[in-house]
Amino acid sequence: MSEPGALRTRLNGLFREVAKFGAVGAVGVLVDLGVFNLVRHFTELPVVRASIVATLVAIVFNYVGFRYFTYRDRDKSGRGKEMSLFLLFSLIGLVIQNGLLYAATYGLGLDGPLASNFFKFFGIGIATLFRFWSYRTWVFRTAPVPEAVQAAESFLEQPPRQATRAAVDRQPDPV
Repeated sequence: MSEPGALRTRLNGLFREVAKFGAVGAVGVLVDLGVFNLVRHFTELPVVRASIVATLVAIVFNYVGFRYFTYRDRDKSGRGKEMSLFLLFSLIGLVIQNGLLYAATYGLGLDGPLASNFFKFFGIGIATLFRFWSYRTWVFRTAPVPEAVQAAESFLEQPPRQATRAAVDRQPDPV
């Protein structure tokens, strides 16, 4: 495949990944904000605690959406490690998101419903940038291409002298 064609393919793949991540994330934001406002309306929990409850509900929803929609084609081995990393990075996102809400509520004194929803939404946006990077880099890793695995295994099976000779044979002649 030509270099521009390969770049176009990679960009198209990244665009589809961002679109799927955004679709799951958009519904997750609705879940987060919906649960947040329900908890705020029907309980006496302080604003940041209500936000943490809502964020935890959204984390569970998002894991299911990311695993079975956005990243369904990614490596599925090591599900325990995947879930642990997802939880770790989600909790870091929770701290980012709710840290901004905490700063606005208790640092700036902005505790009204409109201000709380604005800073919660703003915090979700900042935390989403971190989550997108961490999930695609560490949690939902790309499975190795079968041809690449087979080529690597066949290379490793060659005796050392043949492997070196094969590598030299593939080198282009200097002009």
